[in-house]
Amino acid sequence: MAANTPQDDDIDDSSAPLIEHLAELRTRIIWSLLAFIAAMLVCYTVWNPIYNFLTRPICSALEERSQECGLILLKLQEGFFVAIRISLLGGFVLAFPVIAYQMWRFVAPGLYRNEKRAFLPFLIASPVMFFFGAAFAYYIILPMAYSFFLGFQQGPLQLPDDPATTQGASSMAAIVFQGSVDEYLSLTTKFILAFGLSFQLPVLLTLMGRAGLVSATSLAGARRYAVLAILVLAALATPPDVISQVVLFTVVYGLYEVSIQLVSRIERRREAELRAQGLWVEDEP
Repeated sequence: MAANTPQDDDIDDSSAPLIEHLAELRTRIIWSLLAFIAAMLVCYTVWNPIYNFLTRPICSALEERSQECGLILLKLQEGFFVAIRISLLGGFVLAFPVIAYQMWRFVAPGLYRNEKRAFLPFLIASPVMFFFGAAFAYYIILPMAYSFFLGFQQGPLQLPDDPATTQGASSMAAIVFQGSVDEYLSLTTKFILAFGLSFQLPVLLTLMGRAGLVSATSLAGARRYAVLAILVLAALATPPDVISQVVLFTVVYGLYEVSIQLVSRIERRREAELRAQGLWVEDEP
């Protein structure tokens, strides 16, 4: 390894006693909590539009079956807790930039300048990939999942005007969807969080490759295990229909292959830098 130059490896702040680090950590946590509480209060004032946005997938699936879109409250206090849950979720999403900034300000003084330049792209890419994963779940997976679930209804979902038709259908026990608001939001947020976290795979593996914890060769050699793990993830995070599972498997496995290429690119760049410095040592055959 080449000797580090003072310009590249100088730490911005001088070392501080432990008590000062703990005091700074407390300050960063307080600012993060204040940002989260403020964002949560803002989301609580507009929880109805957020609720309407989250229920669009189920409403679209019901409209395709000519059914009225409506979710019920099973408990008296359920409506209030639904508003709180939406406020918590929206508050975290809204306050995440502030929370991430506070985390960065706490960690940054202990990093060298070249480490900051290496870490910042991953800090930006993480929320971007989470957004893409959440959007993928909302616009693609949720409509397919809810269409699959609603396919188990039977009987006269809407009673016809013709009495003769009604007599023929009266002997059939109808299965009609009457969903709980709390249960629906739990399922929807589960899908969104699961896919948002799944899309962190390239960020995580590329960061590990940057740190030298994994290599492109090791990732390529672990394909069979990656396929098995992704299949298990697809089975757990999607409804038991083949289409949703195949879509999730294809996307996540594609992200795994992209991660291999990104790690390989980092390794080639590192090799080129070491060769330019005359420090590259060829592996013995």
